[in-house]
Amino acid sequence: MIYQDNKVSDVHIAYIGGGSRGWAWTFMNDLSMEKALSGTIRLYDIDENAADNNKIIGDALTKRDDRDGKWDYKVCKSLEEALTGTDFVIISILPGTFDEMQSDVHLPERLGIYQSVGDTAGPGGLLRALRTIPMYVEFAKAIEKYSPKAWVINYTNPMSLCVRTLYEVFPQIKAFGCCHEVFGTQKVLRDICQMELGLSDIERNEIFVNVLGVNHFTWFDAASYKGVDLFPVYKKFIDENYDEGYDEPDTNWANACFACYHRVKFDLFRRYGLIAAAGDRHLAEFMPGESYLKDPDTVKSWKFGLTSVDWRKEDLQNRLARSRRLASGEETMDTKPSGEEGILLIKALCGLTRVVSNVNVPNAHGQIDNMPLGTVVETNAVFSRDSIKPVFAGSLPKQIEPLFAPLVENQADILKAALTCDRKLALKALMNEPLVAGRITEEQGAALLNDMIANTQKYLPDGWKK
Repeated sequence: MIYQDNKVSDVHIAYIGGGSRGWAWTFMNDLSMEKALSGTIRLYDIDENAADNNKIIGDALTKRDDRDGKWDYKVCKSLEEALTGTDFVIISILPGTFDEMQSDVHLPERLGIYQSVGDTAGPGGLLRALRTIPMYVEFAKAIEKYSPKAWVINYTNPMSLCVRTLYEVFPQIKAFGCCHEVFGTQKVLRDICQMELGLSDIERNEIFVNVLGVNHFTWFDAASYKGVDLFPVYKKFIDENYDEGYDEPDTNWANACFACYHRVKFDLFRRYGLIAAAGDRHLAEFMPGESYLKDPDTVKSWKFGLTSVDWRKEDLQNRLARSRRLASGEETMDTKPSGEEGILLIKALCGLTRVVSNVNVPNAHGQIDNMPLGTVVETNAVFSRDSIKPVFAGSLPKQIEPLFAPLVENQADILKAALTCDRKLALKALMNEPLVAGRITEEQGAALLNDMIANTQKYLPDGWKK
């Protein structure tokens, strides 16, 4: 990297999953609007045609007069080519296909187990982890061999287990996970603050919060705006809007799969006195199955959505069509920043700024002091030149501490099960999942697990055939 005039040039970024039609587009678009960074993006994907398309799209962004960020895009045919000498590594992959995810999400419905997302918790999160962890073992080994000093940014779910695998294989890796769920709750607090206090033009990052928990099950035990404690403000709003929830401005819920009126958040606040800081679809999967995901009617009553895999398959076709339009020049990327912080964090790690943001890293410093060391947790951290220093978040409040016991246990058990192809340990984790615990027999759980493993066998190590 070359530093000059508050800019950094010749930055090398390897993108594993570089054919992505989601996160990669967001990242490339945001990067093209950042004038302080420039360099080379190395796109690596098992679908080389998708990476070729993204090179065309990236090159077109670089050529635009309305874009300050100038980047050379290169398609790489191997991890070695992508990683050697790189400064940053981005990982955003789909482990398997939506056919495997169809089984992950919908097969458990035969036992009355419904999942609103199915990529982090529940049976779906477990099976996705069993597919993903072996891939991340290979990524970690390659990073250790070809780019051991690079910063590694993970966007893939299940976030906690992806990050934990990287550290398990390469303990000195400089890896962290980024997630925008906390941002969404900050925006809700900002909107409520503006409505209740008669204010306007508050920026999302002006809502100061203390973050603690695990990815997709994060909580705030403190939230303020310019010295104003937002907990009483939030409580008042909930008391007045509990039944209706909150419909965010300019939100189109034509796709009911992603509907979220924040009623689960509101209910969790009434039950625990803390602000749950993720989307309702994610939060519901970490709670007992009888709470919010008992059946579709229960989900409807809480005014959030079940994201079907049929919808994801249809959306993929739409993205493929858009990829063709973008590559041909028929369509261009818009000029609105995404609101994600990935580029800002890279700038901070390059030493161009200093940022406090939520991050997923191992609890190596006891940043949550009543969670086991080594568990991947989500808290705030300070990002600065070549440094991430987790902020001490304190203890999980006693009223929610029991909710985390099965999550901590499963994070360790699922990792071990994936690394050793241990079906008994995987079954233990399945039966321990909050959505599952106490709702089915172990015999039913074993049959479900066996069928789910069979449906994803193509993406599992041979050890699972035993």
